[in-house]
Amino acid sequence: MLVNMNEVLYPAKKGKYAVGLFNAVNLELARGIISAAEIAGSPVIMGTAEVLLPYGPLDEVSYYLIPMAKKAKVPVVIHLDHGLNKETCLKALELGFSSIMYDCSTDSYDVNVQKVKEMTDIAHSYGATIEGELGHVGDNPGSAEGTSHLQDPSVFYTDPKQAKDFVEKTGVDALAIAVGTAHGAYKLPPKLDFDRIQTIAKTVDVPLVLHGGSGLADDDFKKAIQAGISKVNIFTDINVAAVVAELKAFESVDKGVIALIPAAVAAVRKSVMKKMNLFGSSGSAGVDLQVQENMVKIITQEVLKELNKQ
Repeated sequence: MLVNMNEVLYPAKKGKYAVGLFNAVNLELARGIISAAEIAGSPVIMGTAEVLLPYGPLDEVSYYLIPMAKKAKVPVVIHLDHGLNKETCLKALELGFSSIMYDCSTDSYDVNVQKVKEMTDIAHSYGATIEGELGHVGDNPGSAEGTSHLQDPSVFYTDPKQAKDFVEKTGVDALAIAVGTAHGAYKLPPKLDFDRIQTIAKTVDVPLVLHGGSGLADDDFKKAIQAGISKVNIFTDINVAAVVAELKAFESVDKGVIALIPAAVAAVRKSVMKKMNLFGSSGSAGVDLQVQENMVKIITQEVLKELNKQ
């Protein structure tokens, strides 16, 4: 079922678990994400980011993302992540996205507030939710886990008092905060400011978002969620998992792309399910008998496939 962020993040905030956002720039990624959510009985946020549009134009990804969400047996949010331009956000809303992020974090504070407030009013008129960002995660807010080279990330950390003012003035439904993560693969282990997360969570009423989740240690995820994070963004992990699986499945050109598609879907499903279990969202949407039967079939098929290889 297609829902907005409020319908999945407020229960997460109350239940002390987090809902993952997984970008899906093609059908294989989307199939793996939805399959994982249905098997795990977990709500999920699925979408794309403005920086990823060259790989999957916004209107084209909407053709499969929104229908898949509507047919899903669990709550699914279709979200535009890191919308950098007003026009992109408006287009996403017109196409039927149930949530957007308008990232004005590199603007001055006053401009950030002004632009996000305007977009909040528009998003709410569509029945959609909106996420803003305060502070700065990495050196490219639109990288959707691209490269990041900040020398001292703490300079850009979110200030708790300013966070309260920002939420009150803009009316955003969720707030992305800068507490030590970065977009892309980490060159050095990140050091998260868990005390800052906890302070901000006590200062503002809206759910908090952690960007740059791929590559964090499991304990960091658990601590961040317990401190107050309700949404975690993941892309690099599932993006790489799909490629690794496709390379392993490739034997010859004669087999074509149809030999790679099932491998990519299965790898994404496995990676997403692992994150859902780690975030604590598994089971929070309930699992009906039909979903459980599908889970048994999928696991059985994968086991038989592995046995046939031996």
